Amino acid sequence: MSTIAVLGNGRVGGNLAAALTRAGHEVRVAGRAPGAAADAARAARIVINATPGAGSLERLAALREELRGKILVDVSNATVDGPDGLPADLIYPGSSLAEHLQDALPGTRVVKTLNTMLFSVMTAPDTLAKAPDAFLSGEDPQAKHIVRELLGSLGWHPEWITDLGGIRTARATEAAILFVPHVIRTGGFAPFAISIAR
Repeated sequence: MSTIAVLGNGRVGGNLAAALTRAGHEVRVAGRAPGAAADAARAARIVINATPGAGSLERLAALREELRGKILVDVSNATVDGPDGLPADLIYPGSSLAEHLQDALPGTRVVKTLNTMLFSVMTAPDTLAKAPDAFLSGEDPQAKHIVRELLGSLGWHPEWITDLGGIRTARATEAAILFVPHVIRTGGFAPFAISIAR
């Protein structure tokens, strides 16, 4: 079991923190209080970025020293929202939030995952009618192995987890967020995930 800091206490962060606690991990959730994120990150082995993607880079770059040597699991998507509050465009077209985080945090091992699904599926993948996919992007094989085990504790079967390769591959999964508003408008907020049919 791991010591985990969850940065962000909204629906995504709260859902992940509760599920990881149930799975036996020691979890600290950092709210908006001054210094809370730094204190939580300093004490953790794994840090999960569940902050709103539009502000993630600035928030996490300020934690460079606290995040040094840690694994940063980035589940956020950096988007420009439309009038209805749903994602309308990418903030980093031709790149990705994950790449910018890795550039800003060279002493941190960034792994992108769980960003291609409605937040409820992150911790309950077996509730879908068909097996979903979780994708991993990152430069460090050991970090991805640890994140794979972390996903296993959330109910992800090994065969549902696909390692896409280096951090640049996060461009593909982050771009998948552009499906989301259309899926929600046609089917509502029912749980869904992007998966690869083989």
